[in-house]
Amino acid sequence: MSTQADRFFEGSKKWNEEYNLLREIILESTLLEEDYKWMHPCYTYQEKNVVLIHGFKEYCALLFHKGALLKDSNQILIQQTENVQSGRQLRFTNAEQIIAQRTIIEEYLQEAIKLEKDGKKVVLKSVSDYPVPEEFQKALEEDQELNKAFYSLTPGRQKGYLFYFNQAKQSKTRETRIEKYYQNILDGKGIDD
Repeated sequence: MSTQADRFFEGSKKWNEEYNLLREIILESTLLEEDYKWMHPCYTYQEKNVVLIHGFKEYCALLFHKGALLKDSNQILIQQTENVQSGRQLRFTNAEQIIAQRTIIEEYLQEAIKLEKDGKKVVLKSVSDYPVPEEFQKALEEDQELNKAFYSLTPGRQKGYLFYFNQAKQSKTRETRIEKYYQNILDGKGIDD
């Protein structure tokens, strides 16, 4: 077990009972290694992320990293937003739900582990699947330094910018966003760096 994860569980107030139940289920029903990533307990198989415990204001959840590949025969997995490509959540609002669904949770955990053992991969959208907004295309054409810097970014960072710029409905807003992140792009940073 991870010391950082121990501190997470000891320090949690809102979902303490629920977190500890989820931890118990994972550790008792699998041979997953407990780690601590992204400020949450994360459970891995041969150093590959399988499931993470996290919580929000309204619910706590198990986040299956390759949840999109799970069969979800009970139709209970939730895609956080339409833009989440791989992860899926099992959400809970109280300990009783976790206790009632223990068998189902264990089944989903075993299926997630099997996906890792079998080397299954989620096919993610590529950068070319994201349209380049007209305003950004113009900026890339007019500024070679920006062009070089943008196409030197990792695909994930490129997708992040394209997604963010495309969310704006008005041209002026897209231009403002491009100006705001101009230096970040030149510095090789992603939108959240």
